[in-house]
Amino acid sequence: MCTDCGCGEATAHHHQAHDNKHDHAHGHDHAHDHHHHHDGESKRTVTLESRILARNDEIATENRTWLQERGIVAINMISSPGSGKTMLLEKTLERLKGRVAAAVIAGDQQTDHDAQRLQGKGAPVVQIETVSSCHLDAERVREILPEVVKEDTRLLFIENVGNLVCPAAFDLGETFKIALLSATEGEDKPVKYPALFSQVPVAILTKMDLVPYLDWDVALCRDYLRRIRPGVFLFELSSKSGDGMDAWIDYLVSLTA
Repeated sequence: MCTDCGCGEATAHHHQAHDNKHDHAHGHDHAHDHHHHHDGESKRTVTLESRILARNDEIATENRTWLQERGIVAINMISSPGSGKTMLLEKTLERLKGRVAAAVIAGDQQTDHDAQRLQGKGAPVVQIETVSSCHLDAERVREILPEVVKEDTRLLFIENVGNLVCPAAFDLGETFKIALLSATEGEDKPVKYPALFSQVPVAILTKMDLVPYLDWDVALCRDYLRRIRPGVFLFELSSKSGDGMDAWIDYLVSLTA
């Protein structure tokens, strides 16, 4: 969970509450062991984590209602850095132009490079820089929904921060999550990161044009995916070559029909 990795508010509060300075006026010189009991602090951390996630879920529910009232399908795209999310979005927006009105929220810790790449592709794009946080959260999304969503928007793509762990724990109010896995990452990612892959009804294997040059067992990858998420709807494509893109675009169009 994100709050255990150092980027969450709960961890920040926990560190502030824990003072490591110890004044010992023992009046003796012999060495001794100090035993510090942290059970209370552990309980405090768990409580804070629960409150943060509960508050996030409340806002996510508000976001979901807001989007549903406007007839918008929101897709939360999660993957490792470098899986090809941004290139897939570039090609997707180009192909959807004139067919389905889309919008994009792009999340990164620093820079607006992804937003710049997506500008001019036929959809409004807003970048969220999370700075020290390794995921988007529902409150950040809520703040910019009125800015990025237009009257005719039917598809909202949320490009989450590159991370297979923390984004899986935070509901943003999306219609559903999609996990991307590139051919360069290894076939066992679904079983290594089940918290994400068990949630997604749809997964995309990207960079499939590289498969002939890699020692990568695509059949085993499919098997791992279906072990973790039986019935997962699977796309295999290459944004660069265009292979598999027609099926992906047809699927997106069908979501808004």
